[in-house]
Amino acid sequence: MERQAVTHRREAISELGDALRSLVEHATTTEAPTDHLLDAAATIRAVIARLGRRVRDRATLSSADDLLGGIRMYNPVTGTGSALAPPLRIEVADGTAIGRCTLGLAFEGPPTFAHGGVSAMLLDQILGHAVVASGNPGMTVRLDTVYRAPVPLLTPLLLTASVGEVDGRRVTATGTIATEADPGTALVTATGTFVGLRADQATRLFGQVRQ
Repeated sequence: MERQAVTHRREAISELGDALRSLVEHATTTEAPTDHLLDAAATIRAVIARLGRRVRDRATLSSADDLLGGIRMYNPVTGTGSALAPPLRIEVADGTAIGRCTLGLAFEGPPTFAHGGVSAMLLDQILGHAVVASGNPGMTVRLDTVYRAPVPLLTPLLLTASVGEVDGRRVTATGTIATEADPGTALVTATGTFVGLRADQATRLFGQVRQ
């Protein structure tokens, strides 16, 4: 696919993703009459039928993705095309990965707060980003998470992560979730261990992936 066409497709995917995230949030918070819910379900199923005419299978990457460039449009944490992602926006400064997002009510666990599994998912993502940015990419083999206080919904969050120890293919990174208003107070912390894949392991796991 030509670069201009890929760029246009990514823009369209992001536009659809934004609409889907808004739909998910509204579907989670709505108190509309029951008959409106049924009408909406029928309308959405009609759209599903259109989108489902051409789909990829598990082993096929999205035509808009660029693995080497780090572009994954449907990543469930950072992907702008994903209806599941907040999405988390990440940048790297002075070796530290810095992420920002706001979690809506679709991520609710205890009333008014995020589900604990969502916090773990966010931290796994930003820890992995810090590991890749350090030049030592690997897969998560362990994630130790400490919940110090509940993570509030509808509140701008600040995530940070950095690499600590590098021992051959094994890398350790630490990260935190705080609010942007109080970045010095960690709500959730995590330590992750990542291991770089050998060539044979990469082939075994991803050898069937195609684009």
